[in-house]
Amino acid sequence: MKKIEAVIKPFKLDEVREALADMGVSGLTVTEVKGFGRQKGHTELYRGAEYVVDFLPKMKVEVVVESDQAEAVVDTIVKAAHTGKIGDGKIFVCPVEHVVRIRTGETNESAI
Repeated sequence: MKKIEAVIKPFKLDEVREALADMGVSGLTVTEVKGFGRQKGHTELYRGAEYVVDFLPKMKVEVVVESDQAEAVVDTIVKAAHTGKIGDGKIFVCPVEHVVRIRTGETNESAI
């Protein structure tokens, strides 16, 4: 099993969610996060005062899928989240050793 974490622009969340649902991904976790990469934040003007926004709002989407689905899920997220502009985000893929569904005690593949 693989855990796929994608950090994306907030306005792309619905497109990513719909694309994953269309390919049969049954569950995901979404977290509002802040961060920066190469863009290093930016300067904004508010009521005549200039201030620096160091951490930009992002969404982190987490999905656990079987290993043979991982590449297709990554490709789907890339297509749905792509804008072609700086700050589109990153995707991290990590192995998952063990999963337990708390309600039933099911483990591993039957738990996802």
